[in-house]
Amino acid sequence: MDEKAFWALMGELRHRPGSRDDRLQWLRGELARGPAQECVAFQVELEAACDRSYRADLWSAAERILGGRCSDDGFHYFRLWLVGLGREVFEEALVSPDGLAGVPEVLRLAGRSRDSWCEAEEWPDLEALDYVAADAYEDLTGVADEGEAFFDALDAAQGEEAPDPEAPPREEPLDEAGMPRLAALFPARAGRG
Repeated sequence: MDEKAFWALMGELRHRPGSRDDRLQWLRGELARGPAQECVAFQVELEAACDRSYRADLWSAAERILGGRCSDDGFHYFRLWLVGLGREVFEEALVSPDGLAGVPEVLRLAGRSRDSWCEAEEWPDLEALDYVAADAYEDLTGVADEGEAFFDALDAAQGEEAPDPEAPPREEPLDEAGMPRLAALFPARAGRG
């Protein structure tokens, strides 16, 4: 699987009917139709995209949307969600994180209490995307070893190109002036950034 095929799957994932779980099950089925190595190649592309979006300006945008502090894990799940929105949205967010203010999935959240967001369908978090390839790999190989064989294959495929989980985020954080559209949609709460 190359980058083009990866993004084609992400575009299809975003626009498929059904719940998030239904769409992720579809993706798992698509990956499980090919050779096991395609599952590994998918994960390589997914991690590369997440690494590209490991940026302080996007983290600032995530914090604005989420209404405050966003943990390391929370930001990772946000980036998985961003990848799941497809290549066009992803690339535009890298150019201008404030551009997320025009994305329908973000607009649906604006003006609503975060308590009213449907966690399973609306929350800007797609943690489950990180497990789809490993699950499909297990479906194909029949190896149920908590992903060890999959992650060994992933490490071998990435080699020296593996993202560094200890690296600091790139770019500079954004303040309210750097994201006027998001700030208008998601005003800061008293005592929060």
